[in-house]
Amino acid sequence: MYTHVAVHRSHIEMADTNQANGSDVVDNVSVEVAEMALEPKESTKTAEAAAPKTPEPGSASAGTNGTAKPSPAASSAAFKEQFKAFSKFGDTKSDGKHLTLSQSDKWMKQAKVIDKKITTTDTGIHFKKLKSMKLTFEDYSKFLDDLAKTKKVELEEIKSKMANCGAPGVHNATPGKAAETVARLTDTSKYTGSHKQRFDDSGKGKGIAGRKDMVDQSGYVSGYGHKNTYDKTH
Repeated sequence: MYTHVAVHRSHIEMADTNQANGSDVVDNVSVEVAEMALEPKESTKTAEAAAPKTPEPGSASAGTNGTAKPSPAASSAAFKEQFKAFSKFGDTKSDGKHLTLSQSDKWMKQAKVIDKKITTTDTGIHFKKLKSMKLTFEDYSKFLDDLAKTKKVELEEIKSKMANCGAPGVHNATPGKAAETVARLTDTSKYTGSHKQRFDDSGKGKGIAGRKDMVDQSGYVSGYGHKNTYDKTH
């Protein structure tokens, strides 16, 4: 910068001298100085334009180390197989080539695509845009593309979830919880009060005898504790 200023001053002094002599050198010197002043600015702009843009930290396109984060790719074959499987889900007569809105929603719920951002209202609106009760694989791809653009979600992310959500009807439920609850509720050894009287020591139900007071027809006084203990020899 200082070099350019010095050159600029020297040219101005020369220009003043030549102007006094009536020379046209002043115009040439001014043009040269202007060109020298513009050259570094133009080169800087060119370098900035050519330099690749780095995504800002924390943005959707940036990874943990500041690099671009690629979208997860879904296998086209796996996605198509899932389409066939869910098109037959709940419909034994389906040929696997068409998908209804109900089947689509079940698929998306299982893949956890339908959430707070994408609802069944959204899927219903975009599904009906194609004006058909059942969509072919090609039309269903258009439906997903339109839905992804409207809701500003990556299409490949949606397809990846749907391609890897498992067979229709498979959910990641915690096993054993229901069995433990049933076992606890049916454990007769923990029953109290009148409920306890309905079962014997082995846990077997006494039937009607456990629910009603039956009349003793044996001839003994009610509450007698020595039934059948008398001496039969007398």
